[in-house]
Amino acid sequence: QEQLVESGGGLVPSGGSLRLSCTVFGFTLHYAAIGWFRQAPGKEREGVSYISVRFDVTAYSDSVKGRFTISTNDAGNTVYLEMNNLEPEDTAVYYCAASPHTDISTWRYQGLYDYWGQGTQVTVSS
Repeated sequence: QEQLVESGGGLVPSGGSLRLSCTVFGFTLHYAAIGWFRQAPGKEREGVSYISVRFDVTAYSDSVKGRFTISTNDAGNTVYLEMNNLEPEDTAVYYCAASPHTDISTWRYQGLYDYWGQGTQVTVSS
């Protein structure tokens, strides 16, 4: 059964770093693209980053570009989101999701993602 499990969230001061993990079960990353999304209190969920191992492509939202890095492990079952220079505006619940579609131009469209994790809370204090 396909499943995604996030971990690594927590409370950090402004300027700090965290690494989120998204471990997938029931499929390998070669056959699915993974997106990271986040939802802040009172706001809509938004796309943060994307990776397609099969096509070796990544994408980032403008708000995190240069601060966040998405990557995978050698085993092909975990996606990482390295977050540096965190800001209070990064406070949100972070979700990873899997999609069989690998068109990078549509990575932000949440309807293309079939499976979602439960989310992990990231809080950045000012």
